[in-house]
Amino acid sequence: MTNNTYAGVPEEFSKLEQSKIVLIPVPYDGTSTVQKGAGKGPEAFLNASNNMELYDIETDTEVYQQGVYLADSVEDNASPEALVEAVHQTTKKYIKKNKFVTIFGGEHSVSIGTIRAFNDMFPSLTVLHIGAHVHLQKSHDGSSVNNACALYEANQTTNLIQVGIRSMSAKEKTIADTDKTYFAHEMVVDDTWIDSAIDQMTDNVFINFSLSGLDISIMPNTCSPLPGGLFWYETLDFLKQVFAEKNVVGFDIVDLCPSVKQKSSDFLAAKLYYKMLSYKFMGQEVGDDYDNTYDNTKQKNNVSKFNDDDEY
Repeated sequence: MTNNTYAGVPEEFSKLEQSKIVLIPVPYDGTSTVQKGAGKGPEAFLNASNNMELYDIETDTEVYQQGVYLADSVEDNASPEALVEAVHQTTKKYIKKNKFVTIFGGEHSVSIGTIRAFNDMFPSLTVLHIGAHVHLQKSHDGSSVNNACALYEANQTTNLIQVGIRSMSAKEKTIADTDKTYFAHEMVVDDTWIDSAIDQMTDNVFINFSLSGLDISIMPNTCSPLPGGLFWYETLDFLKQVFAEKNVVGFDIVDLCPSVKQKSSDFLAAKLYYKMLSYKFMGQEVGDDYDNTYDNTKQKNNVSKFNDDDEY
């Protein structure tokens, strides 16, 4: 990583002590199978952010003035397990510093560590996953921290809601809570899905955004692109309502697989990240204090919905 600050913001808005927001890059691509390249996603995202206007027209804000600290990237590649644990501990470290913590991956297995950290720190956590694949395999290629297993643990220990789904195995269907799984082919003819999804969320929400959740026509450069996904403004409408009605405690964005010849996906990812920050802080003055209200007494928030001995 060669970036000194997020989006080239002035140093006064990039110091940890004064920043309300922390951005952790995780350039990891150790278990992707469809196509490699997500390890270069964070750098492509940061490079695109450097060329983005920092005034948001819709919210009439410049959210970078809340302070965005660009943390050192997490690059423990000794093993997939080591990477997940490094992400877990790094994320918790910044939550404990009373920051709004965000993560940009890397492939989807990065999210195992981020979700684990937020579930440790916030009670009754909802994980809102926006993506194409349910990723509910208990293990894949002999590992429980594979890209294909990215949401298995969240499905056991949090209130997992999945939106935009259009790919799963028959076995995964036996694991998924279909009442909390919003399939793309049903969403397109159901104008109540946004309210339905939000009604099923608890107060504390962590957003896990796989860029594969977006339609291939606007986001072709992902680890596993599929047609039939969400479009830009319906995605923003949904996110804006979630931020307005719930306490979004943090988010991660994963699965950008940048191309040398086509940069539009990089800029979409950069804009999406900035939009999500803008929605989070649109009602706060720059000088207001931020309190992420984490619960330091919680280590496990929810009883497992499945027995560890269950076969998958």
